[in-house]
Amino acid sequence: MPDAFKFELVSPERLLVSAEVEQVVVPGSEGEMTVLAHHAPVLTTLRPGLLDIGFPGGGEHQRYFVRGGFAEISPAGLTVLAETAVNLLELDAAQLAQAVKDAEEDVADATEDAARDRAQTKLDHLRQVQAALNL
Repeated sequence: MPDAFKFELVSPERLLVSAEVEQVVVPGSEGEMTVLAHHAPVLTTLRPGLLDIGFPGGGEHQRYFVRGGFAEISPAGLTVLAETAVNLLELDAAQLAQAVKDAEEDVADATEDAARDRAQTKLDHLRQVQAALNL
């Protein structure tokens, strides 16, 4: 059984999770990474995606859709500060579809190449989440 470590998921509204966990899959800007106890220190920004939290005992998992923010892995554990964090049990297809629509509008409205590229990347990530959830 892997060692447990301290994990916190924080959104602007509130502390969503504060618990001892076995693993967390984080959608980092450079790709997904699985964090276990004793992980090397890392600071990464988040891309839109699914945060999967595995609790001790190997059975229970919680999944959150996260967008924006960053994750900090330190000797004290893992802290994820997300601009948006929604429990998948509370996420509906309409919410995600609206986020995709907003991102499509951002791409269409962008007047500079850099802004258009950022908006397109966000749109691509949201569509990947939508496809992964079959919504």
